[in-house]
Amino acid sequence: MRNRNALVIGIATVVGCLPWLIITGIFFVLLIVCATGLYNKPSYGGGNKIALIHITGVVTAGEGGDGLFGSVAGSEGIVDQLERARNDDSIKAVVLRINSPGGSPSGSQEVYDEIMRLRRDGKVVVTSVGDLAASGGYFIAAASDKIYANGSSITGSIGVITETADMSKLFQKIGIDHEVLKTGKYKDMGSNLRKLTPEEKQIMNAMLDDIFRQFIRAVSLGRKMPESEVRKLATGRVFTGRQAEKLGLIDTIGGLQEAIKGAAREAGISGEPKVVEYGRGFWGGVFRESESESIKMTSREEAVIRRLLLAAPELAQ
Repeated sequence: MRNRNALVIGIATVVGCLPWLIITGIFFVLLIVCATGLYNKPSYGGGNKIALIHITGVVTAGEGGDGLFGSVAGSEGIVDQLERARNDDSIKAVVLRINSPGGSPSGSQEVYDEIMRLRRDGKVVVTSVGDLAASGGYFIAAASDKIYANGSSITGSIGVITETADMSKLFQKIGIDHEVLKTGKYKDMGSNLRKLTPEEKQIMNAMLDDIFRQFIRAVSLGRKMPESEVRKLATGRVFTGRQAEKLGLIDTIGGLQEAIKGAAREAGISGEPKVVEYGRGFWGGVFRESESESIKMTSREEAVIRRLLLAAPELAQ
């Protein structure tokens, strides 16, 4: 009798846990599918799609993400998305939605160069400036075929800056002494333990001037403006979208939807374009539809999900 009661209890426990086991199974199926890139994977063949890529936060050379002090737009992830669009025959144009104050010159250059490769391969690239595309953010935008911005968007800030802080008096005041051991006279250049020497300031200024010339050259090539004209605007100041349009730094006043329609026209897409968003992460890819196209699963994936739901009909309610 005891064995029989234990068997009944065991069966009841398994049956009671079955729905949760099914839910867990569905979750891991979705996790595996997304992790292996089956969602939003490139489709080869015909198609008239536009890839929408977001560049949000401070630009850096490396990986991006959301941190304690805001978003970081890592060049590695952005370049990967651009390369994916370049290799997808169904993508006819790319729209970059930029909300960035700038950041790393090298990170901006990496993205700029990939955009130029995309254009050389025959893809149309259009930038939509959101709130802000300044400094390195504008560096990236300048590589586009066309730049759209709202009238009140902030853009420009063509220039280079670096800062050092001399905290030696503060350390003395609170009784902290430092000793520096170095293998070369410039190894601690920029340290907050002392001021820059006049010679070190010359070295720093020479570096900034070199990066500044590269910035001006990039804007000149991307915007098809003489370098002399770019230099007149390269004072480090920012402009509103309306001011930037008059100065030739952007092409058209308009928001994201206008930029998408403009990209479709430039790419020769007739009718309503299909927009595929890149880089929204796992949950964004699973549960969030793009603006014009839903995420689709293969027939095999649909069959797996269907069998799991049939095994526990209450989950489909």
